[in-house]
Amino acid sequence: MNQLKSNKIIGMLYAINGAVLWGVSGTIAQYLFATYHPSPVWLVGIRLLFGGLVLLLWSLITEGREAFAIFRHKNDTFALILFGLLGMMPSQLCYFSAVNASNAPTATVLQNLGPLFIIIFVALANHSLPRQIDTISIIIALFGTFMLATNGQFTHLALTPKGMFWGILAGVATAVYTLMPRRLLRTYDAKFVIGWAMLIGSLPFTYNTFTNKSVPLTPALLGWISIVVVVGTALTYLLYLKSLQYLAPTTTGMLGAFEPLTATVLAVTILGTPLTLPKAVGGILILLTTFLQALGTRRSRMQSKN
Repeated sequence: MNQLKSNKIIGMLYAINGAVLWGVSGTIAQYLFATYHPSPVWLVGIRLLFGGLVLLLWSLITEGREAFAIFRHKNDTFALILFGLLGMMPSQLCYFSAVNASNAPTATVLQNLGPLFIIIFVALANHSLPRQIDTISIIIALFGTFMLATNGQFTHLALTPKGMFWGILAGVATAVYTLMPRRLLRTYDAKFVIGWAMLIGSLPFTYNTFTNKSVPLTPALLGWISIVVVVGTALTYLLYLKSLQYLAPTTTGMLGAFEPLTATVLAVTILGTPLTLPKAVGGILILLTTFLQALGTRRSRMQSKN
């Protein structure tokens, strides 16, 4: 019993630290956009390319040739390419575009609308109405988004249309990113799938990545980018994988709430990003849907066991 409790604490520490580092990465991205003015396309191209290379190098060191196993089957190769171009790349581009058009806390919270769109996708695919708890989640998420967008003043938008557009698209892209690779992740090590998808997703940006001269590559900028790539990609992903060895995915998903919390605290205290009570309430309501979905999943499992 003590061992189980100890393992749960270890898993929670892995999940929380991973989410915190993801939040740090988003805040650094906000700082980079404000200070060096790179385009989201350039920053995403850098992150996907070198983040993918780091993960694949890690895979080669730990697993050897198995890192290439996914290319032995044409259907899996095709599914991987689709995931890289239609799942990985859009999710990163929409998120960083939302950070650039608004700020890290807002973009991270709107990205957490992903479960809302997953509910809608699944309901449409199954030609069925959402569960009661899903309907409640949708209503709460929509009201939270409304509060975040209007700052509680219902006559005008507090967010720019561009920030709102990219933020909602980030939520849609997160849903697609979550649903697309499920079969691949059941068959192959997640490091292979994510690493190759990042590398494939970087390909449309390759020309811009290496020819764009508008961003001054100073030692300071390279240092910040290295943190985004290594800490915000490889290390956070390692911590996420380790947490799944000790915790259920639903629990890890709930602890992911530390990502927007971290991004908010850092952006407000270090970057001076304003935070009002209505926006805070809106963000909390959106994050609440993650907990409701985890609760619904847990109840479903308990009922199936009985």
